[in-house]
Amino acid sequence: MTSDNPDRLDSVVTACHTTPIGRLTLAASEQALLYCGFAPPEQLLRLLAPVCRTTTDEAAAPTGSAAGQVLERTRAQLDAYLDGRRRGFELPVDMRLATPFRREVVLAVDTLAPYGATTTYGALAAGIGRPGAARAVGTALGANPLCVVLPCHRVVGAAGRFTGYAGGAHAKQFLIDLES
Repeated sequence: MTSDNPDRLDSVVTACHTTPIGRLTLAASEQALLYCGFAPPEQLLRLLAPVCRTTTDEAAAPTGSAAGQVLERTRAQLDAYLDGRRRGFELPVDMRLATPFRREVVLAVDTLAPYGATTTYGALAAGIGRPGAARAVGTALGANPLCVVLPCHRVVGAAGRFTGYAGGAHAKQFLIDLES
């Protein structure tokens, strides 16, 4: 995108949040959460570069900013979810970091594998009408820009193995155990 692209966000605020599954990196605009994942901050900045004009670390952002409020709500809901006090998220999300196919895959998980359930990459591929695309589904889930919030951890290998999670097998096991 060019810098004069009207779809480009003016400003995004980033933060890190320590959780039982590891350190999550977060990014929010004034309207929505753009990223919740395991990428280190420098990698996140590279991901954000095409979609926003400026990024600011939360410590340098104005107190009480709208983006800061999105980050606060995200942290509170993540903590409640990871403590077993919440089963889902009520956050505005912006999927601009995902391609249309990746959006379709990630958004289908919660429907095809609701809280407490799992599905396989092949079953998810079939569920979105692409029965031969299990590997592409796995790749799409690996690029989920909103881990935990959009539950790609519920997808397992055909033999039930906990494979392919950005936070590692331990994080995936924690999340699946939490939901069962």
